[in-house]
Amino acid sequence: MSEPRNVKVMVVDDHPMWRDAVARDLAEAGYDVVATAGDGPQAVRRAQAAAPDVLVLDLNLPGLPGVEVCREVVGAHPALRVLVLSASGEHADVLEAVKSGATGYLLKSASTEELLDAVRRTAAGDPVFTPGLAGLVLGEYRRLATEPAPAAEDEPGAPRLTERETEVLRLVAKGLSYKQIADRLVISHRTVQNHVQNTLGKLQLHNRVELVRYAIERGLDEV
Repeated sequence: MSEPRNVKVMVVDDHPMWRDAVARDLAEAGYDVVATAGDGPQAVRRAQAAAPDVLVLDLNLPGLPGVEVCREVVGAHPALRVLVLSASGEHADVLEAVKSGATGYLLKSASTEELLDAVRRTAAGDPVFTPGLAGLVLGEYRRLATEPAPAAEDEPGAPRLTERETEVLRLVAKGLSYKQIADRLVISHRTVQNHVQNTLGKLQLHNRVELVRYAIERGLDEV
């Protein structure tokens, strides 16, 4: 697991005092705060230049909504982790953020300790949600799984996963964190991340939501 001092973080929020406070708390905890931004377009530009490991992102931004910022930066840099830090707990906002590529979603009512832990876990690739929101996201995974999948996924010649990649995918679909998967399979956290990234590439998927949908459609979460 990466120590805070090795994790580069960028903070995006349109309220200067809140943005500065979050950046200060992260810096004092040992994180390398490489940039901040106060609007959507600025966030996209600075994220490209600063290449953070974790983007702490508000949704309500001038110029470009937070979900669009998330979609753009994750699309350009798939390894980037996005932790949404928002005042909104509306289900539609949570689901839209996750579908746009966010790894986690934390409400601004969270304590400083909860925020620091969420950033640490997000950097490690684990999904992090304010209590009560994780069940909502899992429910959406299952709803998506009832929708017809693109036919191309089942065509002959589709990419084949290795036995270990399938094993990791099955555990991801069951809701285990990367750390839990690593402990169960007796492999490193980094190896789990590599298997997930390889699987996303082979299946031409973009994020954890699509990956879990793929697994549930094939019943891997029931095995």
